[in-house]
Amino acid sequence: MKEKLKKYIPVLIGKRLLLLFSVNKKKALHRAYILFSTPLKGKVLPEQEYFLEEAEDEVISVNGNYLQTYRWPNMGETVLMVHGWDSNSHRWKTLIEKLHQQNYNIIAFDAPAHGNSSGKTLSVPLYAECLQKIVELYRPNYIIGHSVGGMTTIFHQFKFPNAEIAKLVILAPPTELSVIMKGYQKTLKLSDKFMKALSQHFKDTFGFYFEEFSVAEFAKSLTHPGLLIHDKQDDIAPHSGAVKIHKNWSDVKFITTEGFGHSLFFDEVDDMIVDFLKE
Repeated sequence: MKEKLKKYIPVLIGKRLLLLFSVNKKKALHRAYILFSTPLKGKVLPEQEYFLEEAEDEVISVNGNYLQTYRWPNMGETVLMVHGWDSNSHRWKTLIEKLHQQNYNIIAFDAPAHGNSSGKTLSVPLYAECLQKIVELYRPNYIIGHSVGGMTTIFHQFKFPNAEIAKLVILAPPTELSVIMKGYQKTLKLSDKFMKALSQHFKDTFGFYFEEFSVAEFAKSLTHPGLLIHDKQDDIAPHSGAVKIHKNWSDVKFITTEGFGHSLFFDEVDDMIVDFLKE
C-alpha cells in the first residue's frame, strides 16, 4: 500500500499543478518551482551533532539566509567543502579527519534549507552566492564539492572567477538542468506546455532557460587544475555528464570508479583527493 502511495502521490501533485496552471499560471509555476527546490531531508541528525559541535562555528547572513559554518583550524592551506542535496557538512567527516591529519585548515558550511542553516528552498544560483560569501571570508586554496555542491562549485567559478583558488575537486556532479527537469516532468506527469512555461519562469528568475544551464558548458571557463571523480553506476547523476565536463575542462584529471555509487563514500576516493591536493 505504501509503495502504491509513493508511486501515485507525485502524479496527483502533478495533476493539481496542471489544474492550477489552467486557472492561475503564475501561481502554478511558483508552486512547481518551490516543490522542485525544497529538500526532503538534510537536517543534522542526533548522531551527527557531536562531530559538528567539535568544530569552531560561526553563523553568517547571505540574502536573508543564516548559514552555519564550521572550521577545523590548522596551520596548513585552507580547504573549503561544499555538500550536496539533502545532505549537510557531516557528510565530509572521514575526509575532514584525513585532511586535518595532513595539517590542512578545513572549512565547511550547511547550504540554505540544509543542516543547521536557515531557509526552506535551495537553488544552484543561491548556493553559488552563499559560496562566494564563504570564499570572501575564508579565502580557500582548494574547494571540494559533491553532487549539487560540485555543480555549484563549477557554476560559482563561471560566475565569480577566482584565480586565488589553486585547485578544484568535483565529485559526482549533475550536469544538465534540462536532464534534471525531464526527470521532474516524468515524475509528476507534467505537460510540455507546462514545462516550457516553467523554463521561462527559470529564465525570468535566474537568467537561464533549462537548456542554457549546463555545467559542461560552464566548465569551458575553468582554468584551475581539477580532479573529477564519478562512478560509472551512479543512479542519480549520470556518468555521461562527467564525460562532457571532462571534455570541456582543459586541466582536469578524470577518474571513473565502479561500484562506489553516487555518494563516493570510500577510503579510496578520500585518498585520491588527499593525493591530488598534495601534488
